[in-house]
Amino acid sequence: MTDPTRRATSAGVAPPPARAAARPRRRGPLRPGLLAAAAFLAVVLLAVARPGLFAAHPDATDPVNALRGPGAGHLFGTDQLGRDVYARVVYGARTSVVLGISSTVLAAAVGAAWGLLAGLGGRVVDEVAMRVADVLMALPGTLTALLVVASLGPSARNVAVAVAVSLAPGFARVVRVQTLVVKEAGYVRAATVLGLPARAVVLRHVVPNVLPPLLVLATMNVGQCMIVGSSLSFLGLGPQPPAPEWGSMLSQARDYLQVDWALGVFPGAAVTLTVICVGVVGREVQARYEGRGRG
Repeated sequence: MTDPTRRATSAGVAPPPARAAARPRRRGPLRPGLLAAAAFLAVVLLAVARPGLFAAHPDATDPVNALRGPGAGHLFGTDQLGRDVYARVVYGARTSVVLGISSTVLAAAVGAAWGLLAGLGGRVVDEVAMRVADVLMALPGTLTALLVVASLGPSARNVAVAVAVSLAPGFARVVRVQTLVVKEAGYVRAATVLGLPARAVVLRHVVPNVLPPLLVLATMNVGQCMIVGSSLSFLGLGPQPPAPEWGSMLSQARDYLQVDWALGVFPGAAVTLTVICVGVVGREVQARYEGRGRG
């Protein structure tokens, strides 16, 4: 069968419009995997906000019942001090998730200011800002964060700052490119010609059109921030004991894995599942922002 578009073109007649392509694609039902990821993240966020709803006394010790495996009374078992691992995983969600979100917000804020300065500051400022970004991006993100937190000292706040420093150049590059595109748009040129002050042009026209892709990128990077933050905590540079945190729990469990295999499995599973679910939701947000929602 001959393609009608090809046949019309060979006859010198304009081909009929592609009606199916012109119509906006309807969004189909959400995928089961996406729903499961969103539900898991909802539970994690509830544990972050109200951990007492799920468990209590994460620091209560019971040396008599130390290193007990999962069972009745202790769903995930106990650690070397007899503390309930389930309670510590639940309360550790607050530290780990807040660390990932706060470092992402800080990195996005610094990267936004950095990228706007590069995109609007002229050629010299752009060159300097981007060369600094190139130097920082040439180093692995974990190594950059490790150097920063080693200089500042171990604490949850310093880990957040260190992770933000390692990710800010990536945000800055995205914002710079978007700024260069937006500032050449017709509505920005028209506002400038009409005499609108430069500050008003930036705040009313440039920033609102730069922020959406930045927010999408930030959503995608929360999981990476959690991984880097947990890695630093695993090395002893994050929140200090007895504060529950998934990375530090993994670090403490490595000396007892031959005695109690479950001691490191549950905090590791918590990190892994949370990062995977954040990635699933983040990819969906990105797809819908780019108009690739699944039908």
